[in-house]
Amino acid sequence: MTKVMKQFLRWMILGGTLFFVAKALKDNWVGVTTLKINPGGWAILAIATGVTLLAHTWAGWIWTWILRDLNQPIPSVPFIQVYLKTNIAKYLPGNVWHYYGRIIAAKNANVSAGAATLSVLLEPLLMAAAALIVVVLLGNQFAANQTNLAVPVFQFMALIFILCGVHPWFLNPVIRFLHKLKNKKSANNTQPQVAINLERYPFRPLLGEFGFLGLRSLGFILTISAIYPVNLSQIPLLVGAFSFAWLLGLVVPGAPGGLGVFEATAIALLQHRFPSAVVISAITLYRLISILAETSGAALAWLDERLVNINR
Repeated sequence: MTKVMKQFLRWMILGGTLFFVAKALKDNWVGVTTLKINPGGWAILAIATGVTLLAHTWAGWIWTWILRDLNQPIPSVPFIQVYLKTNIAKYLPGNVWHYYGRIIAAKNANVSAGAATLSVLLEPLLMAAAALIVVVLLGNQFAANQTNLAVPVFQFMALIFILCGVHPWFLNPVIRFLHKLKNKKSANNTQPQVAINLERYPFRPLLGEFGFLGLRSLGFILTISAIYPVNLSQIPLLVGAFSFAWLLGLVVPGAPGGLGVFEATAIALLQHRFPSAVVISAITLYRLISILAETSGAALAWLDERLVNINR
């Protein structure tokens, strides 16, 4: 019964957000169709696609940092390829298949099962922490009239919880507890199970996630600037709004790849700061750019892997 309720909740969230986006598009359809992209705008969109692809490549590199922090001596390039090839799977129902693919690929490369699993758990946590820090710092840009102190207090408490949660003092006891449970369930397994410990706070991967978020934000800003002029004074607003919308797309269940949740949140935050038709058009274009960049990354990683195997 619980599983059915979870599935129902996921479909309700996805359906509600897509309905909101569809209604916003319907209400502003005339304005959207009147927008034109000049040759310079198309060039900017091409750059935005390249920047977004670079962001995903950078995220794959950060994943290798996390694995090394877990004492797994792995080569960077093959694991970046794995990251790019599995990234597109996040759009499948369930929103977990990209993580599953990375765990299987890491285990096939002789990474311990514990380290592989922990690495794909830490990565989104560190991404969420970086995004939440940006939201806490820039949230006033898109919530200037917000007088309710509960929201920033909740954001700050969530940030403290995440930052403490990935500290070895808190994380390692949880890992040891889960390791003991696993050993009890597999008591008949004679193969020794080695517990994984995080020996230091993952500062470098956390800082790296700011680079990932910055590149993703830049791709979003470039997409808007391709169809509408953007002032330097508006960049903090766009970075803060993008980070918040991206964060909700990451953590809200039932939204593969943040589909619908990201769009609905970005529209709600920006439609009163920019013309609604511009916001809707830019967000639609950015989703297409993101999918194109992720698909291109997967294809390029697959092609590079094949070329390396042929030349051996």
